Amino acid sequence: MSCNKIITITRQYGSGGHDIGSLLASKLDIPFYDKELITIAAKERGVAPEIFEQVDEKPTNSLLYALSLGLYDYGNGFNTTMGNMPINDELYILQHKIIKEMAQMQNFVVVGRCADYVLRDNPNVVKVFIYADIDSRIKRVLARHDDIAPAKAKQAVLKVDKVRSNYYGFYSGQKWGQPENYDLCINSSHLTMEQAVDVIMDYIDVINKK
Repeated sequence: MSCNKIITITRQYGSGGHDIGSLLASKLDIPFYDKELITIAAKERGVAPEIFEQVDEKPTNSLLYALSLGLYDYGNGFNTTMGNMPINDELYILQHKIIKEMAQMQNFVVVGRCADYVLRDNPNVVKVFIYADIDSRIKRVLARHDDIAPAKAKQAVLKVDKVRSNYYGFYSGQKWGQPENYDLCINSSHLTMEQAVDVIMDYIDVINKK
């Protein structure tokens, strides 16, 4: 199947969103971006990727700072003059810029990073939200990290989701996971990765026929 769309994937922690996105990109034969965006941003900024990894998808309380310096223009996002702003904001600004630039040159799958919001005015984008029930997410986390107890896994799921929600709300001004912000919402609780990918591909096929 050829793909003429950019697919953004927003995901609850433990829902399998990263793996679904990676498999989708592989099946569509288009690039996949998740943590890869950190490496690209770090290279552009001239810093070690580890510096950005510590603050990836984490907000700051610096919006007023950005506004006071004229760094943020509602509707157009951040400009590229960063000065001495917090590293969280530097990373968001760079990723915002990189995602927009890539969208002008290629189709791809991107996970997180407010990409659905960054590309909200791009008619070529399919915005997907992956979620699952809490038990399924805990089970998936335990499968990846067999050295933690179920109670700790539940804490991790709730904590990461809260951080992601705050990050999305901080930079977009919208509610993370709100259905009307997405084209397609998928409950991965009872689906394999392959089945979830098939749902997305079927949706793309349907809208391409319009």
